[in-house]
Amino acid sequence: MSIISKDIQKAVALLTADKLVAIPTETVYGLAGNIFSEKAIKSIFETKKRPFFNPLIVHIPSVESLDSIVSHIPEKAKKLADAFWPGSMTLVLKKQSTIPDLITAGKDTVAVRVPNHPVTLELLKQLPFPLAAPSANPFGSISPTKPEHVERYFKNDIEQVLDGGPCTNGIESTIIGFENDEPIIYRLGALALEDIEAVAGTVRIKNKKEVSPDAPGMLDRHYAPSTKTILSENILAEIKKHSGKRIGVLTFKTDLKTESITLQIILSQKGDMAEATSKLYDAMHHLDHQNLDVIVAEKFPDFGLGKSINDRLQRATFSS
Repeated sequence: MSIISKDIQKAVALLTADKLVAIPTETVYGLAGNIFSEKAIKSIFETKKRPFFNPLIVHIPSVESLDSIVSHIPEKAKKLADAFWPGSMTLVLKKQSTIPDLITAGKDTVAVRVPNHPVTLELLKQLPFPLAAPSANPFGSISPTKPEHVERYFKNDIEQVLDGGPCTNGIESTIIGFENDEPIIYRLGALALEDIEAVAGTVRIKNKKEVSPDAPGMLDRHYAPSTKTILSENILAEIKKHSGKRIGVLTFKTDLKTESITLQIILSQKGDMAEATSKLYDAMHHLDHQNLDVIVAEKFPDFGLGKSINDRLQRATFSS
């Protein structure tokens, strides 16, 4: 029997009973639990096989809820929240003492966002507590953008995937921290750097940290298929290196006419970066289940959302 269901009241009951529910957001599906339940939060880490040193993101229903989670909001954080919430931006700010250390990996900061999905916003409004919700996938594997992806991962581990349809933005939120009240990007994501800088001015990027990461998504290997994956600027030359193998190819808009490809997925034939972003993880899931020997992914133009896509593909690849 499927665990996918549109029943919000069931989700409320499960979450109130310290259980986990996979929830839809505009970015990816999250594996959610009550931030004040030690049982639920430990269960998130154990179900995902996620290391405890990797902090979780807290999801709240509105900007007005932020004061109960954080103790200091820099001026530029207020501007960003006003501009992009609800939306695909997570802010890392000094936490209130009531926020459990388990959520923040012992740090004095907490990652928080207001998701832009009507189902989850309705759920959050009905709950007396915020939700911690990292992506609903085993740690390090491809993030889920459809309810079916989550069910495939966790059908024996959780009781409900709250069905909100496919995720419209398709990759995780952009995470912004603050050092001396100035914004720094800890994770590139579904909100383009250029859009952030239009509101907050020049922003530094500091998005890799293997030890005690400041935010989720900073580890070198992440978002990865089980099939060997290679990121290439010269995709035809890379394909030639794997002659005789079952090759899957992921491109931005190019249709490669060569018989040596077993399966090709074009993310946006019209060259629309937002469309490519929204389809990225679903395409990776599909390729990963085709019994291929190798997946060759095309490097994207390195601006706008292309920067975020390249970040995900780099972390998904084996060194070739």
